Amino acid sequence: MLKFSKMHGLGNDFIIIDAINQTIDLTASQIRFLADRHFGIGCDQLLLVEKATRKDTDFKYRIFNADGGEVAQCGNGARCFAQFVYDKGLTDKTTIAVQTKSGIIYPSLQQQGDIRVDMGVPSFKLADIPFIAEQQALKYSLDLPNNAHIEISAVSMGNPHAVILVDDINVAAVATLGSIIESHPDFPDRVNVGFMQIISSNEIKLRVFERGAGETQACGTGACAAVVSGIQRGLLAREVTVSLLGGQLTIAWPDDNASVQMTGSATQVFDGEIVWATINNH
Repeated sequence: MLKFSKMHGLGNDFIIIDAINQTIDLTASQIRFLADRHFGIGCDQLLLVEKATRKDTDFKYRIFNADGGEVAQCGNGARCFAQFVYDKGLTDKTTIAVQTKSGIIYPSLQQQGDIRVDMGVPSFKLADIPFIAEQQALKYSLDLPNNAHIEISAVSMGNPHAVILVDDINVAAVATLGSIIESHPDFPDRVNVGFMQIISSNEIKLRVFERGAGETQACGTGACAAVVSGIQRGLLAREVTVSLLGGQLTIAWPDDNASVQMTGSATQVFDGEIVWATINNH
């Protein structure tokens, strides 16, 4: 039997598995089955809690999209990760150091019930995103099919993001345009696509088409990417409320050399078990 928990961060939902106290070796096909909402459990991402391999960290955090591909970072997942390890008694710390493929993050449980995550310093360097362009800039013109073009910002939050300004997210072409940009050849590792509507300097609305998952209810790194790109372009203040389909996050970026701080909720849905025979048939 494989024990798991189902959690969500503002509707961005996860299967979280303790890979410390049970042996886990999942194939991409098995992850796709578990993520399937009709035949499996259903999730946007599957998260593994593993033993740290560095002395300066408490845990290792691995993330797999619904398509089975492993990625480097997930902000909503980081909050759920922190709540999971605390609730399951894997740690009694309220602030933990977590090893990811893109570096160390520091989730911290807050007294009011939310979780704040130090998401690290964003990078606009083309090689870090990665993004193919002639030179680094605040915004880029991206070529689309049929000789069309669209203006984007590009940033890495440990994973790649393209941010598009829109007048109204309710009518934005998230599904069609998001799919095209996600696999654009100028983004060699594919990209998460954020559609940002600015309400004021302290508030935005955001929808995100995530690579390997499609549009999700919320995207923590996407919220960070949208805010820092808006700050860089002189459009937003240093602390911003981000309204996503699933709820709100607070994103703060004190200065250009500082880490981005993300604060929001993490919700336990249920615990469960699934038989290995079911998984192994996929």
